[in-house]
Amino acid sequence: MDDQGRAGDPRPGGGGHVPDDPRSPGTLPYEGVWRFTAAAVDASVPHARRAVRELLVRQGVPISDDLLQGLLLIVSELVTNAVKHAALLSPTLAVEVAVGAEWVRLSVEDNHPYRPTALETDHGRLGGRGLLLVREITREAGGVCDVEHTTTGGKVIWAALPLKPANPFQR
Repeated sequence: MDDQGRAGDPRPGGGGHVPDDPRSPGTLPYEGVWRFTAAAVDASVPHARRAVRELLVRQGVPISDDLLQGLLLIVSELVTNAVKHAALLSPTLAVEVAVGAEWVRLSVEDNHPYRPTALETDHGRLGGRGLLLVREITREAGGVCDVEHTTTGGKVIWAALPLKPANPFQR
């Protein structure tokens, strides 16, 4: 994993200038940016989940179990979508985890130009609701998510979630 260590706005590119010394004064020990690539194959889904979980635990990120489970489900859905829908034009994908003092952002990037949209619930279909699920998990956590084009013609799908529950009465 490539440890880029930056903090700031949870939106992609929102961290501004990446300092030469990734640990600036006032940076918490768990803050940083980590990026890894994987082949766009089914086996990458559980590998990405495991890598994200191990990273958050290793860095000591103060994340609740509920938020961690939601984040891991988001990882699964986004990597699955990249494998299912982008592999033909993008044989590799990138997963980035950025952790700030109060938020965690997960993004999955591929080189396929198609910008997906969340489908509405259709109980007759077995699939196709992954982005709807990502949007709902993110919303319930008090976060934001979006799809953006990359400068190379691909896309990055990201979700940023607060480390503290959105509802002060939640545990």
